[in-house]
Amino acid sequence: MERLYSISEVARVFGVSVPTLRYYEERGLIQPTARRGRVRQYDRGALERLAYAQLWHGDGMMSLADTAAIMTSEHAPERHALISARHDAVQDRIDRLSRAAAILRHMLRCPADHPLSCPVTGAYIRSRVDAALAGEEPPEPAFPSMPASHRDT
Repeated sequence: MERLYSISEVARVFGVSVPTLRYYEERGLIQPTARRGRVRQYDRGALERLAYAQLWHGDGMMSLADTAAIMTSEHAPERHALISARHDAVQDRIDRLSRAAAILRHMLRCPADHPLSCPVTGAYIRSRVDAALAGEEPPEPAFPSMPASHRDT
Protein backbone atom coordinates (compact mmCIF):
# COMPACT_ATOMS: atom_id res chain seq x y z
CA MET A 1 0.00 0.00 0.00
CA GLU A 2 1.26 3.47 -0.89
CA ARG A 3 2.28 5.71 1.96
CA LEU A 4 -0.04 8.57 2.82
CA TYR A 5 1.15 11.86 4.30
CA SER A 6 -0.85 13.97 6.75
CA ILE A 7 -1.69 17.55 5.94
CA SER A 8 0.76 18.77 8.60
CA GLU A 9 3.57 16.62 7.12
CA VAL A 10 2.83 17.95 3.64
CA ALA A 11 2.74 21.54 4.89
CA ARG A 12 6.08 21.11 6.62
CA VAL A 13 7.95 19.45 3.74
CA PHE A 14 6.52 21.80 1.09
CA GLY A 15 7.09 24.95 3.15
CA VAL A 16 3.47 26.08 3.27
CA SER A 17 0.95 26.41 6.06
CA VAL A 18 -1.91 24.02 6.73
CA PRO A 19 -4.42 26.82 5.97
CA THR A 20 -2.67 27.35 2.62
CA LEU A 21 -3.16 23.69 1.74
CA ARG A 22 -6.82 23.93 2.71
CA TYR A 23 -7.17 27.04 0.55
CA TYR A 24 -5.53 25.23 -2.37
CA GLU A 25 -8.15 22.52 -1.90
CA GLU A 26 -10.94 25.12 -1.98
CA ARG A 27 -9.49 26.48 -5.22
CA GLY A 28 -9.36 22.99 -6.73
CA LEU A 29 -5.58 22.86 -7.05
CA ILE A 30 -5.16 19.76 -4.87
CA GLN A 31 -7.38 17.15 -3.31
CA PRO A 32 -6.68 14.89 -0.34
CA THR A 33 -6.43 11.22 -1.20
CA ALA A 34 -8.11 10.05 1.99
CA ARG A 35 -9.03 11.06 5.51
CA ARG A 36 -8.09 9.33 8.73
CA GLY A 37 -10.55 10.69 11.20
CA ARG A 38 -10.60 14.41 10.47
CA VAL A 39 -7.01 14.50 9.16
CA ARG A 40 -6.49 14.89 5.44
CA GLN A 41 -4.04 12.44 3.87
CA TYR A 42 -2.19 12.81 0.59
CA ASP A 43 -0.51 10.23 -1.64
CA ARG A 44 2.44 10.83 -3.93
CA GLY A 45 0.16 11.78 -6.84
CA ALA A 46 -1.43 14.52 -4.73
CA LEU A 47 2.04 15.73 -3.74
CA GLU A 48 3.05 15.88 -7.40
CA ARG A 49 -0.05 17.96 -8.12
CA LEU A 50 0.92 20.28 -5.26
CA ALA A 51 4.45 20.60 -6.67
CA TYR A 52 2.91 21.33 -10.08
CA ALA A 53 0.75 24.07 -8.53
CA GLN A 54 3.84 25.52 -6.83
CA LEU A 55 5.65 25.53 -10.17
CA TRP A 56 3.02 27.80 -11.67
CA HIS A 57 2.07 29.87 -8.64
CA GLY A 58 5.40 30.25 -6.84
CA ASP A 59 8.06 29.76 -9.48
CA GLY A 60 6.05 31.09 -12.43
CA MET A 61 4.60 33.89 -10.31
CA MET A 62 1.11 33.28 -11.65
CA SER A 63 -2.08 34.11 -9.81
CA LEU A 64 -3.97 31.25 -8.21
CA ALA A 65 -6.75 31.77 -10.75
CA ASP A 66 -4.30 31.40 -13.66
CA THR A 67 -2.61 28.49 -11.90
CA ALA A 68 -5.96 26.72 -11.59
CA ALA A 69 -6.80 27.49 -15.23
CA ILE A 70 -3.50 26.03 -16.41
CA MET A 71 -3.83 22.97 -14.22
CA THR A 72 -7.33 22.25 -15.52
CA SER A 73 -6.69 23.11 -19.16
CA GLU A 74 -6.86 20.14 -21.44
CA HIS A 75 -5.30 21.72 -24.51
CA ALA A 76 -1.88 23.26 -24.98
CA PRO A 77 -3.15 26.44 -26.74
CA GLU A 78 -5.16 27.36 -23.63
CA ARG A 79 -2.09 26.96 -21.44
CA HIS A 80 0.14 28.74 -23.92
CA ALA A 81 -2.11 31.82 -23.99
CA LEU A 82 -1.95 32.12 -20.19
CA ILE A 83 1.77 31.41 -20.10
CA SER A 84 2.47 33.91 -22.88
CA ALA A 85 0.57 36.68 -21.08
CA ARG A 86 2.45 35.99 -17.84
CA HIS A 87 5.78 35.77 -19.65
CA ASP A 88 5.17 39.18 -21.23
CA ALA A 89 4.29 40.70 -17.85
CA VAL A 90 7.38 39.19 -16.23
CA GLN A 91 9.61 40.39 -19.08
CA ASP A 92 8.17 43.90 -18.77
CA ARG A 93 8.94 43.85 -15.05
CA ILE A 94 12.48 42.63 -15.74
CA ASP A 95 12.97 45.46 -18.23
CA ARG A 96 11.73 48.06 -15.72
CA LEU A 97 13.93 46.61 -12.97
CA SER A 98 16.96 46.61 -15.30
CA ARG A 99 16.29 50.27 -16.10
CA ALA A 100 15.95 51.07 -12.39
CA ALA A 101 19.19 49.22 -11.59
CA ALA A 102 21.07 51.16 -14.29
CA ILE A 103 19.77 54.48 -12.95
CA LEU A 104 20.69 53.57 -9.38
CA ARG A 105 24.15 52.35 -10.44
CA HIS A 106 24.75 55.65 -12.24
CA MET A 107 23.58 57.66 -9.25
CA LEU A 108 25.93 55.71 -6.97
CA ARG A 109 28.90 56.28 -9.30
CA CYS A 110 28.17 59.87 -10.27
CA PRO A 111 30.84 62.14 -8.79
CA ALA A 112 28.66 65.27 -9.01
CA ASP A 113 27.73 66.87 -5.71
CA HIS A 114 24.21 67.51 -6.94
CA PRO A 115 22.31 65.31 -9.43
CA LEU A 116 21.33 68.28 -11.60
CA SER A 117 25.01 69.15 -12.11
CA CYS A 118 25.65 65.67 -13.47
CA PRO A 119 25.67 65.83 -17.28
CA VAL A 120 23.65 62.61 -17.63
CA THR A 121 21.17 63.10 -14.82
CA GLY A 122 20.76 66.82 -15.40
CA ALA A 123 20.09 66.33 -19.11
CA TYR A 124 17.49 63.70 -18.36
CA ILE A 125 15.77 65.84 -15.70
CA ARG A 126 15.66 68.86 -18.03
CA SER A 127 14.27 66.81 -20.92
CA ARG A 128 11.65 65.29 -18.61
CA VAL A 129 10.53 68.78 -17.49
CA ASP A 130 10.45 69.97 -21.14
CA ALA A 131 8.31 66.96 -22.13
CA ALA A 132 5.89 67.53 -19.22
CA LEU A 133 5.48 71.21 -20.13
CA ALA A 134 4.90 70.29 -23.77
CA GLY A 135 2.29 67.71 -22.81
CA GLU A 136 4.43 64.88 -24.15
CA GLU A 137 5.46 61.53 -22.74
CA PRO A 138 8.69 61.71 -20.76
CA PRO A 139 11.75 60.45 -22.60
CA GLU A 140 13.25 57.07 -21.78
CA PRO A 141 16.23 57.56 -19.49
CA ALA A 142 19.60 56.90 -21.13
CA PHE A 143 21.94 56.18 -18.26
CA PRO A 144 25.29 54.41 -18.73
CA SER A 145 25.15 50.62 -18.59
CA MET A 146 21.46 50.62 -19.42
CA PRO A 147 20.64 48.11 -22.15
CA ALA A 148 20.33 49.80 -25.54
CA SER A 149 16.72 48.63 -25.85
CA HIS A 150 15.85 50.98 -22.95
CA ARG A 151 17.48 54.14 -24.28
CA ASP A 152 16.21 56.69 -26.76
CA THR A 153 18.27 56.58 -29.92
